[in-house]
Amino acid sequence: MSPQIIHHLQHKCTFYKWKPLRKGFWTQNKNLRQCCVSTSLLCPSVIRYPTTTVYSRRNYRSSHNTSPLSISQINHILKANEYNFKVSGYDGRYSGSVIGFDSNLLASNSPVEDRRSAATCLHSRGMLFGVFDGHVGSACVQAVSERLFYYIALSLLPVKTLLDIEEAVENERPVFPVLQWHKHPNDYFSTDAGKLYFSSLRTYWQERIDLHEDEDGDVQTALINAFKRLDNDISLEAQVEFGDPFSHLASLKVALSGCTACVAHVDGDDLHVANLGDSRAVMGIQEDDGTWSALTITNDHNAQNPDEVQRVLSEHPATEHKTLVKHDRLLGLLMPFRAFGDIKFKWSSELLNRVYETRPEILSGNEYAKILPPNYHTPPYLIAEPEVTYHKLRPQDKFLILATDGLWDLMHRQTVVQVIGEHLSGIHWQKPIAALNFSLGQMHRLLQERKSRALTALEDENCATHLIRHALGSDGFGSIEPKRLAKMLSLPRDLARMYRDDITVIVVHLNNPSM
Repeated sequence: MSPQIIHHLQHKCTFYKWKPLRKGFWTQNKNLRQCCVSTSLLCPSVIRYPTTTVYSRRNYRSSHNTSPLSISQINHILKANEYNFKVSGYDGRYSGSVIGFDSNLLASNSPVEDRRSAATCLHSRGMLFGVFDGHVGSACVQAVSERLFYYIALSLLPVKTLLDIEEAVENERPVFPVLQWHKHPNDYFSTDAGKLYFSSLRTYWQERIDLHEDEDGDVQTALINAFKRLDNDISLEAQVEFGDPFSHLASLKVALSGCTACVAHVDGDDLHVANLGDSRAVMGIQEDDGTWSALTITNDHNAQNPDEVQRVLSEHPATEHKTLVKHDRLLGLLMPFRAFGDIKFKWSSELLNRVYETRPEILSGNEYAKILPPNYHTPPYLIAEPEVTYHKLRPQDKFLILATDGLWDLMHRQTVVQVIGEHLSGIHWQKPIAALNFSLGQMHRLLQERKSRALTALEDENCATHLIRHALGSDGFGSIEPKRLAKMLSLPRDLARMYRDDITVIVVHLNNPSM
């Protein structure tokens, strides 16, 4: 390759600041050929050099000659993890705003690094919904998806109820459950660390009892305390295991990986959303004229949020300001600025070096975890305090969407609300098409697409499934392109992650007689 081409490729890769969709750690690939190949796959419009030197190492397209997926195969893939729940009414005593929810999860990573959770708080009848996006493995996201709701539920309980729970545990009597889980059979639930998790949880409620903490219905404070306490317990459990030479290091694996979380608590007309990272909550609103609009409830905690960047800068000396955020990542490595786990950005450098030196087996095969972040002077750089937003539910609020960034990378929030709103109301294929400047051929194509869309809608009783179908197969005009959808679902594992992330969606249907 000539020096001129090398210089031009280097300029292109630097100018566009390409980066994988992977939300975890990232380092620039110094191998120019690999850099060019990755850039061409992620941004096909950036580099189009017809040189065999650049593309000869990876011939994904030529080697991937599988036959197109059939409609039944497509539906099988899309619906494998879908789940829906209808609120029963609790014998007529339930008067909440939630009438049910739909959820789905479509993997891209192998193993999948997204999780979802939904549960009813049995002491208050409030409902909890959460989507969780892991990085650098699935250990942390699995633990958080199992444990966080318990911390929230206990944070909401009065001290008197906590005393009753402690007395029952102390006397080995049955304890009335605090949560009713709503889980898909495919949602994995670990049992190996159950005793450890319960011990940490019990210590938490005992401390609340000793300190006479009673939140008096302060949901915002309860959510913040629950998030921070769980992250603190994850860190403490990892340090205990780190000091035990006979441990299985499960807790250390949880702490070395990380995850973001977006959790909604709905109690009557009160909606609180606690967000940590870059998953989002968006409200679907139907205006008086029947049109749909989107209200974003959360803020992203990354470099695209100027307020979040300023927060990070304000927590560290001015001498570090040039190195805190590089390539739109924390210390040049991590995209979210708030997350559970990720002790690599929280522990002291001395403690991290001890882990690397004395327990190398935990780092086997994990190159990201082995490297101490550059310019690591004043940890912690990462926090697990969520940003809590309150919203009073109104009649025009029809549904709430919680989704990991795998969805928002592919769809704008207004499009997301429009797709679900039209799916629920069924008006898209019923209203007339404005003629505009369509030719006969274009009009025929639109009518065919409308027919196809109507049939697709009938196939998807689950709104989350319908949304994922559009995220992967949309033709840009509100209809599904079957060939595109089939191609996106049939990508091989080593290539799928370069085109999309794991996608997890929960659509919470809100009580309104007009729907």
